Amino acid sequence: MKPFLVLQLRPETEASDDEFEAILKKGGLDLSETTRIRLDREPIPDDLRLEDHSGVIVGGGPGCVSDSTADKSKTEKRIEEAVLDLMPAITETDFPFLGCCYGIGILGHHLGAEVGKQRYGEEVGAVSCQLTADGRSDPLLEAFPDEFMAFVGHKEALQELPPGCAHLLASGPCPFQMIRYKSNVYATQFHPEADSQVFEARINIYKNNGYFPPASAETLIAYCHKQDVRVPGQILENFVLTYRRS
Repeated sequence: MKPFLVLQLRPETEASDDEFEAILKKGGLDLSETTRIRLDREPIPDDLRLEDHSGVIVGGGPGCVSDSTADKSKTEKRIEEAVLDLMPAITETDFPFLGCCYGIGILGHHLGAEVGKQRYGEEVGAVSCQLTADGRSDPLLEAFPDEFMAFVGHKEALQELPPGCAHLLASGPCPFQMIRYKSNVYATQFHPEADSQVFEARINIYKNNGYFPPASAETLIAYCHKQDVRVPGQILENFVLTYRRS
């Protein structure tokens, strides 16, 4: 099988490893079925060819596409440039892509949509996502309930639907929870790989990153463990099943 290219942006090793394990688990992937690149540590090889892979999965991270260049660290700039450099080939060829969290900002920015913090930022927790008309007919969301819970926690969001995109999922706090460009390029605002255990780890790792008052970490963890967040992982599984190629 051609491996899935998994690009990770988290500079914290514990968070990166935990996210990778969650992607493997929710996607039903074996380690041998992936090519993992931690962009905080290594560049994308110059000789990398998309056609040697089944698809691309981009994880989340603490960076924000909308931050000014002056506010980004050298690592954040390098990571952002690396992913953005891949986007023309992905969108022009309609190559299978699933951007999780940070990935929706990258896709939106590449397509010329506004990404920012003016509206739709979300506090850490679970939100109810609703299928749109386009979402009900999308193959990755086949047989999904009309409404389900997903974990979020973002400082920025799409401020508008990018040109040429189908709007698949919405929520009260943020209208653009999942979009699709052409037929095979997907992105989510929420974290499809995350369950309560994954979010507990991230709350502890990022409690000093300005997402919430650090003193509320234990309350947030208890809240997350009470949420029924099982449906979003099916998106990763469906992506892998749809695009797995030999």
